[in-house]
Amino acid sequence: KPFKILPTVPRWEDIIEITRPEAWTANAIYEATKIFVSSTPATAQRFFEMVVLERVREDIHETKKLNVHLFNALKKGLYKPAAWFKGFLFPLVGSGTCTLREAQIISAVLVRVSVPVLHSAAAIKGLCDIAAQESSAGTEGGGATNIFIKAMLEKKYALPYQVIDALVFHFLRFRTVDTTNGGEAMSGVSGAGSKDTKLPVIWHQCLLAFAQRYRNDITEDQREALLDLLLTKGHSKIGPEVRRELLEGRGRGIPLEPEALSFDNDDTMLVD
Repeated sequence: KPFKILPTVPRWEDIIEITRPEAWTANAIYEATKIFVSSTPATAQRFFEMVVLERVREDIHETKKLNVHLFNALKKGLYKPAAWFKGFLFPLVGSGTCTLREAQIISAVLVRVSVPVLHSAAAIKGLCDIAAQESSAGTEGGGATNIFIKAMLEKKYALPYQVIDALVFHFLRFRTVDTTNGGEAMSGVSGAGSKDTKLPVIWHQCLLAFAQRYRNDITEDQREALLDLLLTKGHSKIGPEVRRELLEGRGRGIPLEPEALSFDNDDTMLVD
């Protein structure tokens, strides 16, 4: 009963430290998460940062999987999506040490829980911003970022154009991976020789998921830029699929309307 009112108490962070949250059982983490998620978004965000984030990472590091109670705690936490993204996902990805295993396990939570479209759009935009700040596109953290982006794209939400543009720029940033590492002498041939080591498969899968769902929401200039990107960075098996999806798309804002029948500009054959 005293714990239930803890989120409303001033300086509750100091009080919760006395209880040694690192020694809590996984079920206790779940029960505490339910209580804090019922509080204000700011309180829930702080709880995720203080308790849930480190405990989840520690459990994955030790057991190579995630305890079912901790998994359910993450699912319950998504009832406050803004707090979950700001207090858990962004610090995890922004740390630069998020492993691929952590990303795969935690992205399974995103797949299983319905997130409001505006929160999903803000999360994708935030992930793209974090990816832009990473020093190397080939790091394990970069691969983890693409795992989360792919999980959000597969929800197939109607995203604002601002988020679509951010995703396009996210992919186009990888054009300069080889140039920054190898100098101006890097040509298209040398880029093709090192693309497998620079861009992980998850990056190509993420690009394919984007092309499949949002091929009609990009501008023609963006489509041309992505097609040019495939020439030097395309995957041998996934690249042709991405190219086919992009070529089948229509320009942003162009409606799907059949063209009117014409007989060499002679309208006498048209019947009302």
